[in-house]
Amino acid sequence: MAGAQATAATSKPRSALSVDDYVNGVIGGDRAMLGRTITIIESRSRRHQQLAQDILARLLAYTGKAHRIGITGVPGAGKSTFIEAFGCGLIRQGLKVAVLAVDPTSPVSGGSILGDKTRMADLAVQANAFIRPSPSGGTLGGVTRTTRQTMVVCDAAGYDVILVETVGAGQSEVAVSDMTDVFLVLMLPGAGDELQGIKKGVLEIADMIVVNKADSGNEVRAKQAAVHYRNALHIIQPKTPTWSPPVLLCSSIENTGIDRVWGKLVEHKDKLTATGEFQRRRQQQRVKAMWSQLQDRVMTDIKNHPKVVEQLPELQRELLSGNLTVTRSVDRILQLFHED
Repeated sequence: MAGAQATAATSKPRSALSVDDYVNGVIGGDRAMLGRTITIIESRSRRHQQLAQDILARLLAYTGKAHRIGITGVPGAGKSTFIEAFGCGLIRQGLKVAVLAVDPTSPVSGGSILGDKTRMADLAVQANAFIRPSPSGGTLGGVTRTTRQTMVVCDAAGYDVILVETVGAGQSEVAVSDMTDVFLVLMLPGAGDELQGIKKGVLEIADMIVVNKADSGNEVRAKQAAVHYRNALHIIQPKTPTWSPPVLLCSSIENTGIDRVWGKLVEHKDKLTATGEFQRRRQQQRVKAMWSQLQDRVMTDIKNHPKVVEQLPELQRELLSGNLTVTRSVDRILQLFHED
């Protein structure tokens, strides 16, 4: 019934779609309606945001089953190749896989890369795969709002595994770690300088390290890199006494070691579920998401406030001329915002 309703709803113009149309489309597995729902979520229109919340409230009853995996890596680590090999392997096991890429919005042009289907051509044509880049909007709050809510929709749509790839650097890794069940860091075999290209903070949030490109003829360097990473992890306090981050080897090109990575991810989920940490982590993440989205919402409201928009050019002129300090500029903006 839901599938038939979803098919009928797909032919409707977006303005004619109801909350029921979106909900039935998502839970009925209609990929077009899934894409439309995510577009509504990513919109900054107040009307669309309200519609998105109505849809999400209905979809929550269908969520909670997906395994959410965050993935990051040093430049050149082969994230896209790994995700494609990993995702295709899961699909061969009968699982449905969604890939969400946290796509950093350019601070110069405002544009995003949004090239994930090109980078994962084999995975993109799989019937049980869904690939969606999520533009961050230039803020970590944007990352948390759009990607977290998109995960809810993919979960409700029946995807068993949701892979969240961070293609940015710095705080985007922390944001993705705070919305996933497990955080995997991809590394490269190197020439003795493996640890120079990574930050201690990334190791602190890693639940697993995978040395990729352990291809034929490159095994020795890969094993040496793994020893370096294991030694580095020994001096870092684990996030939980239940789990010590393992260091694994794989070759995405030769498709070796991929199954072992999945096995360890399942083991991580099983161990943390048995102690109750898995559910507690998800609950804590929801609280963090609330504060992040609140910050994002308040900033949007301030920037769009009519009096702020009207007075901002003059405030900026005074600031640039040296007649107004940064702190006083902030005070003036907040005063304009609070007058109503």
